[in-house]
Amino acid sequence: SKKPPLDQMASVDELKSALKENLESRGVLQDIRASLRAEIYRSLEEPRPSGQQRPGLSNENLLINELIREYLEFNEYSNAASVLAAESGQPQARLSRSLLSRELNLREDPSCQGMPLLYSMLAYYMNRGVASGGRGVRFGQQQHDREEDGGDS
Repeated sequence: SKKPPLDQMASVDELKSALKENLESRGVLQDIRASLRAEIYRSLEEPRPSGQQRPGLSNENLLINELIREYLEFNEYSNAASVLAAESGQPQARLSRSLLSRELNLREDPSCQGMPLLYSMLAYYMNRGVASGGRGVRFGQQQHDREEDGGDS
């Protein structure tokens, strides 16, 4: 095969570079890589005889995976979310936020409305330490140790 002249090779390399940069900046390459990873995980699963399905998720794993998926999607970690779904067998249909809250006996922290439920859980446990006189961090701002004035650390 005949090679193109040097000046055309430079323009082809520039075109490849510009195209790659454009696809990366729009997140297209990340999505393709995530899809490829998910397909690889699916293909590596043990082949099952026809009609046999993977064991179902326990209720606990279903809830945990849904909390993690909500967190990943909120933070725009779509690659990680797609791999989680592929590896875990999490159903495509999302569990409603109210169902998750009810199943976990969770009362949402008002400062975390519109955020993943994991943030409400984190705020609750971190603020609980503050309420009991221990160290703690309020969601979104630091809470300093109450014993700064000469107490033990």
